[in-house]
Amino acid sequence: MPLHRFYVPKGLYSGADKSAIAQAITDLYGAAMPRFYVAVFFVEFGEEDFYFSGEKASKRKFVRIDIDHLARTFTDDAAKEKFMARYEKVLEPFTKARGIEWEIQIKDQCDWALWHEDGMRPPPPNSVEEWIWRKENRAVPPAEVKALKAKL
Repeated sequence: MPLHRFYVPKGLYSGADKSAIAQAITDLYGAAMPRFYVAVFFVEFGEEDFYFSGEKASKRKFVRIDIDHLARTFTDDAAKEKFMARYEKVLEPFTKARGIEWEIQIKDQCDWALWHEDGMRPPPPNSVEEWIWRKENRAVPPAEVKALKAKL
């Protein structure tokens, strides 16, 4: 699961902005994995709780984005750079275009054995089983996967 945490000053983004950001991020990943893997959280802080460069966030607009990657890992620096460029482009209307300063960090690329969805280990990337999860947009139990595979 790619988990995205946006740490923002309270009121920086409207509800419509948050929805649009979450949709854009989900669309970015949705071509490669089940959409339900993607989670986007907005953690808002009051004026007295959010400082950037020693100043209240109301003086300088700033967003911190932490990402945990569980469903995929990057194999080399070129793949990392390609992803970051695509991610930056998706966020540009909500950061650079609005004069907001931002920072993005992918903090974790989790051990596959330490990840479960609804009590199940997700299927391997690009497998028929993952395709079924993607098509169903949910974690599909093995017996149901088996039945769905038989219909293919």
